Amino acid sequence: MRHYLACLIVVIIFNISYPQEESSFKAGEWLKFKLSYSGWFKAGYSTLEVKNSTYKNNPVYHVIGKGWTTGAIKFFFKVNDRYESYFDKQSLKPYKFIRKIYEGGHIKNRIIYFDYEKNLAHVDDLKTGVKKSSSIQSDIQDMLSSYYYLRNYYDTNNIEVGSSIELKMFFDYEIYNFKLKFLGHDKIKTKFGYIKCLKFRPYVVADRVFKEEESLTLWISADRNKVPLKIKADLRVGSLIADLDSYKGLKHQLEIQ
Repeated sequence: MRHYLACLIVVIIFNISYPQEESSFKAGEWLKFKLSYSGWFKAGYSTLEVKNSTYKNNPVYHVIGKGWTTGAIKFFFKVNDRYESYFDKQSLKPYKFIRKIYEGGHIKNRIIYFDYEKNLAHVDDLKTGVKKSSSIQSDIQDMLSSYYYLRNYYDTNNIEVGSSIELKMFFDYEIYNFKLKFLGHDKIKTKFGYIKCLKFRPYVVADRVFKEEESLTLWISADRNKVPLKIKADLRVGSLIADLDSYKGLKHQLEIQ
């Protein structure tokens, strides 16, 4: 389960082609996901919240992502994660990214500052006191800003079934190539009713957590919100599922049938 929250957030990333005429989100949006093991055993919750803020006198969106285990599972593997991103309201470029996690005794506390004049990402490890800088491209995104950036630039009309796309994202000290494949249109039952969605297959690294590269499946609402509705991860032992459990502050009404 280590880094599972990170994986869940990372997989909420998909292709961009043309800008939307209208933004898909606004400050005040709040999403809550229920995590369950093998479809029935409650494992925890995660939330994503968008706020207005400023960074070096520039108006920005401040997104806060949290994840934590609940019930009996926290006695075996306690998770208490917090991610934050400050990104520009116009370009949606990230300025600052915070990762503060506790996962089964594994602790990280890092801040990333993005310097676009020098095309560098400055990583400050608050736990070890180590500071490093890495080269980046001018269009780089962090783990949280990626999702909101792509929500505003995703062309749902021209995507083709079976097409694969890639995206570069800076995480910790490296640039990652994230790849996923569009599986087609779907309609799933949620606690709110049936919702039309877009189905994706993100590619992950097969390791001691994931069974194979194609272990993840992602469902995104096929409306102007483009919010994640469901994520399923096939693990070496059992599976983990994240379902949208509650929401508020959406810019557009969620299209429920």
